[in-house]
Amino acid sequence: QVQLVESGGGLVQAGGSLRLSCAASGRTFNGFAMGWFRQAPGEEREFVAAINWSGSRTHYTDSVKGRFTISRDNAKNTVFLQMNSLKPEDTAVYYCAAGYDCESGRCPYWGQGTQVTVSS
Repeated sequence: QVQLVESGGGLVQAGGSLRLSCAASGRTFNGFAMGWFRQAPGEEREFVAAINWSGSRTHYTDSVKGRFTISRDNAKNTVFLQMNSLKPEDTAVYYCAAGYDCESGRCPYWGQGTQVTVSS
């Protein structure tokens, strides 16, 4: 079993930045891709970004391209989401996910989420 714990969420003004972290523990997650998803109130959960095991390949949803950056530190079992130029529409609970096929959205392991609120 893999446990994922997100941190770094909070309240920020539009145009500001936040850096989310997701620490993994439990069984080894060697080879796992990692992803970030978000769910706004009344909306379905949506894909935000993903990164493969080596970090050589990343994917982003169109609405965050150029503003968000996903990265990982495998030595620390941690994945990051740097969010710049935040907009009110980025407000959501952000979830970290992991799995061999997480780049395709098939992620069996999930964190509990961290709230990001962007005020206008």
